[in-house]
Amino acid sequence: MVPVLLPIAVSFGIDPLHFGVIVVMNLSIGMITPPYGITLYVASSVANRSVLQVSRKIGLPFMLIFAILMMTTFFPQLALYFPDALMPITIPN
Repeated sequence: MVPVLLPIAVSFGIDPLHFGVIVVMNLSIGMITPPYGITLYVASSVANRSVLQVSRKIGLPFMLIFAILMMTTFFPQLALYFPDALMPITIPN
């Protein structure tokens, strides 16, 4: 879906790097939440615990990742601070 949504996001004025950060953070949330969270199943297998036991323990990390996702979504400066600091000069096309 990213190749379809990226041109739409750019047409709305969203920086492609910011859009990429949002996509990756959403994917990381999807990897730890049931029913399709593959990381959840791997963690339960490694820990020899049931998926229910492991999913009860991801509440706090999930809320933290979700809060960071909301902050970077609504305040793009947070996601773009380091790339802007590393590349202060814009290269013309």
